[in-house]
Amino acid sequence: MNRMKEIENLLKECKNLDEFYDVKNKILEKEIGKDIYKILDKYEKELYKKKLLEKEYERRCEYEKELIKSYKFIAGVDEVGRGPLAGPVYAAAVILDIEKPILGIKDSKKLTEKQRLELYDKIKAEAIDYSLGYATVEEIDELNILEATKLAMLRALEGLKIKPDIILIDALKLDVDIPQISIIKGDDLSVSIGAASIIAKVERDLYMQKASIQYPFYNFTKNKGYGTREHIEAIKKYGPCEIHRRTFIRNIIG
Repeated sequence: MNRMKEIENLLKECKNLDEFYDVKNKILEKEIGKDIYKILDKYEKELYKKKLLEKEYERRCEYEKELIKSYKFIAGVDEVGRGPLAGPVYAAAVILDIEKPILGIKDSKKLTEKQRLELYDKIKAEAIDYSLGYATVEEIDELNILEATKLAMLRALEGLKIKPDIILIDALKLDVDIPQISIIKGDDLSVSIGAASIIAKVERDLYMQKASIQYPFYNFTKNKGYGTREHIEAIKKYGPCEIHRRTFIRNIIG
């Protein structure tokens, strides 16, 4: 094994910056050169980023850390898709193991698509339990978007294999026999709600991508059903399709 590979293996074992600086000092006692500084800089930046993510995780766990003293299973609940002109509204319920951090969780809107997909896989693999629910376009038109959103959330909760002891929910109240805490901007303040927002967002985006194949005129892959100028012009030109919310496009189609 060459020396650079040995050094990289030593750096990979560092779990935090303190360990890194100890190893770095030992390396620099014997080694010098542009390649050495480059690899040291790379791992220092990675560990610094990890430290920031750990601090963010702790901040977003404040509700959970307090509640875990009294409740075993804490479910975060959130929805995606209240505003679009087309497609269902999706919701997810997620019960995390708070002692096994999944770093990077936050409001799904603040993540790139790549970050969302990576976290989506981690959450599904490591969560104690998770479930998805949705309300159809017909239910949105019949009930109104607020009631349809609550319905999607209830379906997500009902799909859990484990009944939660308490619910953290983004800005709404549900008619359930489980204690709940409504948190404004909860998807960015609670890791559990943030995890639910990521699951719901990825699942809804996948639905809209499939819908784009069936209804190519509206470019759902790009706009996800939201009222972009291109989307509105397509509705005016081609008329609505089966997944458009009629109560949302009345002013467009006249």
